[in-house]
This record gives sequence, C-alpha cells and structure tokens, in this order.
Amino acid sequence: MNARPYDVLIVGELNVDIVLTGDVVPEFGQTEKLVDSLTVCAGSSSAIFAAAAAKLGLRVLFTGRVGDDLFGRFLIQSLETVGVETDRIMLDPDVQTGACVVLSRAGGADRAMLTYLGSIAKVDERDVSPDLFYLARHLHVASPFLLKGLRAYMPEMMREAHATGMTVSLDTNWDPEQRWDTAGLFDELDLFLPNENELLAITRLQDAEQALNAMAARVSLLAVKRGERGATVCRGAERIDVPAVAVDVVDSTGAGDSFDAGFLAGWLNGLSLRGCGLLGSACGTLTTRYPGGFRGQPTWDEAAAFVRQRLHEELA
Repeated sequence: MNARPYDVLIVGELNVDIVLTGDVVPEFGQTEKLVDSLTVCAGSSSAIFAAAAAKLGLRVLFTGRVGDDLFGRFLIQSLETVGVETDRIMLDPDVQTGACVVLSRAGGADRAMLTYLGSIAKVDERDVSPDLFYLARHLHVASPFLLKGLRAYMPEMMREAHATGMTVSLDTNWDPEQRWDTAGLFDELDLFLPNENELLAITRLQDAEQALNAMAARVSLLAVKRGERGATVCRGAERIDVPAVAVDVVDSTGAGDSFDAGFLAGWLNGLSLRGCGLLGSACGTLTTRYPGGFRGQPTWDEAAAFVRQRLHEELA
C-alpha cells in the first residue's frame, strides 16, 4: 500500500492557450485575415499532462508560479476543476502569466505557436521545497527549454526525487532556440517521452530507427510519439509498436501531453508496456477532437472503451 498522498508531482510551467483555427497563413504589412474559431483555454505541457492524469484517476500535485492576474487565476481554477491540487502554485504579483497563441490549420494536422514566457521563466528552485519529494511517488519533468529559471536545478531535482524513492519521467517538448542542451537530464531518468521530431533533434540523427536505437541504449524506458504512425515503446532490446487510430482531428494541441499522462497512468498501475502504449495512444487521440488541450481528455474507462472498440484489444 502506498502511503504517499499523491501519485504524481509536477514542477512545471503554466500558460493560457489562445487557439485560432483556420486555413490561413499570417502576413505582415497590416494584412488582415479571418479565422474560423477562437478558444481561450488552460494550456502548457505540464498543465495539460496534469489534467489528463487527474482525469485518469491519478492523485496529482502541481507546483510552480503564475502572475497574480486574470490568466493566472483562470489557470489555477481550471486545474482545480479537474481535481489537481494547486495549493503549491504561487500567485506572483511581480510577473505576468505566460501565454501561447496557437494557429491550428484546417484539419488540425499542423499548427504554429507564438509563446510569451512571462511567469514560466520565473519558476525556479524556490518553488521546490524539500518536503515535496516525500509527498508523491513519481516526478514528471516537462519543458526544460522553457523553464529557464528551473533548468539548472532540474538534474539535482531529479536526483533528490530518486533519493526519496520516487520514479522520474521527462518530456522535453520542443526547444524554441534549437540548442537541445539535455546535459544532466538523462542521469536520473526512468521514462523518456519525446515525440519523433524531438527525438531526432536530441540525438542529432536523421533516421528515426537509428534515433530510436540510440536513445533506447541511453534510457531505461522510452516511449516515442510518432503521429499518424502511432507510438513506439522500447525497453532494452524489447520493442512494441502501437498503431494510431484515425479520428476527425480538430486541434492537436496537447495530444502528446495527454499521451504522456495515459502512458504514465498505465505504468504506475502495473499495465504491460503494450497496455501503457495503448492507453497513452487513446488519451492522445481522443483529445484531438476538440480545440485546446484540456477538452476531450478521457477517464480510464473511456480510454479503455476506445481501445476495445477501435483496436479490439483490452488494457492489460
């Protein structure tokens, strides 16, 4: 029996997403173009992951900071609504809450993003009190390239988590500066969750199979999101390919973060690696039917039913 009050601790970034959908390309020169829809929703890789994990039944604790402003309070309320514990999130009057403007092309297959870091860059070691490592059984680390104030402390944070008996997962997400400095991030890692483009960039290889093999030799467990090709899970010489399921995609924002939550929920609950991959795939796929990252995220039973109906498999 696990005595810790939470399953997952997230030390992460928070921002609102302003999602525009339409088959348009922005132009400078004061050119005005029309979009089909606009949605303002809770965003960030860490928050979308947290929400998905909570909906799957995990007990989730979030720590970080936002501005003491409309967006900051909206984000905290959005997390609380889905069951995430937010008492450790600081309302900082000296910063503005981060924001990301997302233009999602028709069909949701591609998107462009403009991000204002704001409070994201201000999260640092002060937001990680030592007692946190004794409150949860797993630490999920995301977006090291955006969390500039926390990046230097991340390797130590992961070591401290391991020292108290926690397991650790990582999703780097994209590096806007494309430096891909991952020094120290793989030293204390149990589970790595990149997408294929991130994997290629991190390994500095052009061939996906070579990149998979190279990274599988560096980490204990690797789960790579591959878009229309599903996902690939590697543990040592063991490899499992999980198929994708076609749905009518509206917006792919946060699909990878929901995959992470599904895979991790399966892993923490003792599913087989294939079961973890299937659960992650279902969670990532189902959220693409709606704009924004929070909408469409399934419960465990809803994800299991999707796997059963569309892939004719059971989670095991």
